[in-house]
Amino acid sequence: MQQPTPNEHFKLQLPTELEALPQALQWFEKIALQLLPQQAYWQCQVALAEGFTNVVRHAHQGLPPTTSIDLEILLWDRCFEIRIWDWGKPFDLKAKLQELNPDNLNDPFYEGGRGLMFIQKLTDELHYCRQADKRNCLTMRKGLI
Repeated sequence: MQQPTPNEHFKLQLPTELEALPQALQWFEKIALQLLPQQAYWQCQVALAEGFTNVVRHAHQGLPPTTSIDLEILLWDRCFEIRIWDWGKPFDLKAKLQELNPDNLNDPFYEGGRGLMFIQKLTDELHYCRQADKRNCLTMRKGLI
């Protein structure tokens, strides 16, 4: 079954460095500020920032800064989708989320997996899968209705 074509599709490629996060957020703002209700905009912005930071700190740990992080935004009739592509080792997102303790979400000193818990709370759907080209894709969806 063929997936329908999104109404809008945007791409950005950035190096693996935290200093590139402001560029990712500016790109996101130019696209999403006019498309999303304010609350959904802020939720997706935080999810993007957490996802990008996780790639830099974890997925691409030990890889050269020139390793690309690919970002995509897709706008469908009823949802807004952010995809973050990385070259790291794959992991089981569902298993990781199950082992995390949600009570730690409010602990300012707890770091292990906190970003994933934020992303899960802020999005309606969250997926992470290995692709045939040996990249991983974190897909975050937010419903528009």
